[in-house]
Parts: sequence; C-alpha cells; structure tokens
Amino acid sequence: MKRKKDFIDELSSMLPKERVERAKKRAEKEIFRVRLAELRNQMGVKQEDIRSFSQSSISKIEARKDMKLTTLIEYLDNIGMGLEIKVYPKKRKSKNAREVTLLKV
Repeated sequence: MKRKKDFIDELSSMLPKERVERAKKRAEKEIFRVRLAELRNQMGVKQEDIRSFSQSSISKIEARKDMKLTTLIEYLDNIGMGLEIKVYPKKRKSKNAREVTLLKV
C-alpha cells in the first residue's frame, strides 16, 4: 500500500529548495513569537504583571520576529523561566563533534 504524501510534503516537492528553506525559517520565527506568549500564559503571568517592561513593550516583544538575547533573558526571567542555549555541529564528520551548552541562565 503506497502512503499518500502530506500536503506540505507535496507542495515542498514542487518548489525550489531555497524557497522551501526560506518559508521554513519564516515559519520558525512566527512559531517563536507565538511560543513566547504561550509561555507567559502557562506561567499565569499577565502582560501588565511583568515589572521590567511596560504592557505595550511586552506586546511588541511578543510580536517581534527577532530580538536581542538580553531582552529574551530578561523577559523569561520576569515570567519565572530560565534559558539554555546549546550548540551542535550540523555535520557530524569529526569524532570530537558534540553538543555543548553555550549558555544557561
């Protein structure tokens, strides 16, 4: 029995690889934006409850597709969460290639 392709897979196969990659990057940024607001809601924190930012600043932060790492750390700290950044080699050709925690706050 031949498995039917998912719509996204089918569409991706018809488009140039570069275009698919650009679309994936845009989608990842949008998902990031949505996740910030979800995290805040999960922690039971309202926008106006965050001390370091005004309510309008929180709206702008949660709508951004890019931000400074220091802003993200401060935002997460204010909602009671930490941040861990890991780096890893994209191609595992080297024996010494391994995942490394770059930052944990």
